[in-house]
Amino acid sequence: MTPRIVIIAEKKLVGMRQTMSLAQYRISELWQRFMPKRKEITHHLTNELLSLAIYKPNHFTDFTPTREFDRWATVEVSDFDNLPNEIETFILPGGPYAVFDYKGLNTDNTIFQYIYGTWLPQSDYVLDDRPHFEVLGEHYKNNDPDSEETIWVPIKKKV
Repeated sequence: MTPRIVIIAEKKLVGMRQTMSLAQYRISELWQRFMPKRKEITHHLTNELLSLAIYKPNHFTDFTPTREFDRWATVEVSDFDNLPNEIETFILPGGPYAVFDYKGLNTDNTIFQYIYGTWLPQSDYVLDDRPHFEVLGEHYKNNDPDSEETIWVPIKKKV
């Protein structure tokens, strides 16, 4: 599986966040809190949902499943005006990403094992210290083997 390399501009996102680890992965709890509020966000740019993960710089060094990170449930917006209560703002920095088209269950982690364990070490890139995210578009179906999403991994050229 070969990704597309895409350079994106900065994006304005709004949503909710929660600190979690892979050992205590509470993403469904986060989305259950966010989705009712999403209907109150009137100036979103698309119907796509973005699921962001913000890792500390050393997160993947000596990785352990109990290491915490922030997970966000977001949508892209044109501005930060008139937001519902409990909704936070986030500026996603622009830059290069490796974009993987994925079809399958969202609980199947083999795609991430491939990205970080096979593709990245063999590529001309290393991880950049920017948010990782998945775009959940019109073909995304939670817990469905026919679900489609794109996985965006922040990269920079190896030196």
